[in-house]
Amino acid sequence: MKFLITGANRGLGLQLTREALKRGYHIFATVRKDQGESLLELKNKYSDMLSILTVDVQKEEEVQAVAKHLEDSGQHLDVMINNAAVLNEREKSIEELDMEQSLIALDINVLGPMRIVKHFLPLLNKGPSASIFHISSEAASFTNAYAGDYPYGISKAALNMFSEKLKKYLEGDGVQVLAIHPGWMKTDMGGENAPYDPKETAVMIIDLAERKKEVVSRFTFVNRDGSSMDI
Repeated sequence: MKFLITGANRGLGLQLTREALKRGYHIFATVRKDQGESLLELKNKYSDMLSILTVDVQKEEEVQAVAKHLEDSGQHLDVMINNAAVLNEREKSIEELDMEQSLIALDINVLGPMRIVKHFLPLLNKGPSASIFHISSEAASFTNAYAGDYPYGISKAALNMFSEKLKKYLEGDGVQVLAIHPGWMKTDMGGENAPYDPKETAVMIIDLAERKKEVVSRFTFVNRDGSSMDI
């Protein structure tokens, strides 16, 4: 299988890239600017299997140009994982919220995946090996809503709705569409107090791409093990 993974230079994106490479898959790994030492080490080890692409998901012309380059090169995709995201304006009350920063979060976390899907969907092989995964969060849950993290929670809830609409759009094509809560992980975003290792989450998500587990859920919003999340 061939994967497109955004935000692949650190955190979960890096671990997803590493895990998929270990299983013998070709990865198109996107980064905004800094490739990072760990990703470059993977490139040295898996030179023929890893392609590093510079893409800013906020810039549609960049997304479109890279997608066209792959298409012109005769490439295809089996799995798209929209992982790139930003967590800002943490622990601010609504009275303190910087709306410009909130717009940045919405742009990256919602419109970014929409831009990726818009331009890379023509490269996706439809059928039982095809998946589109959006890395969501329990912060998107209406049932368990809490005050704070306004841009992040709202953007991830919108991402979940995009996943639902995409699932309907691709109905009948055999494409697995999921919005996945990866768990609270030890990453730059999650911090050192988080209980989960992103390596474990990466294994579970790649398992879902391989369809090792049947996902039985009314909605696309699921946990990292494929179980249903509270909407």
